[in-house]
Amino acid sequence: MDKITIRSDRDTDYTFTYKGEEVVLKAGKILSISGGLNDVILPTVAMKIMNNLIVIKGDVK
Repeated sequence: MDKITIRSDRDTDYTFTYKGEEVVLKAGKILSISGGLNDVILPTVAMKIMNNLIVIKGDVK
């Protein structure tokens, strides 16, 4: 994938790693990454992946 979009459906901010740096995806916001997933590390979390969109779901209880 050349470009990936990450969308947060969470009520809290979500932190992941991109190219060795911590990135904060604010609650309910969208972030696009032009380099695809090669440099992205997503912590274990509930998510849904659709083509080039990753939806970070709310906390699973």
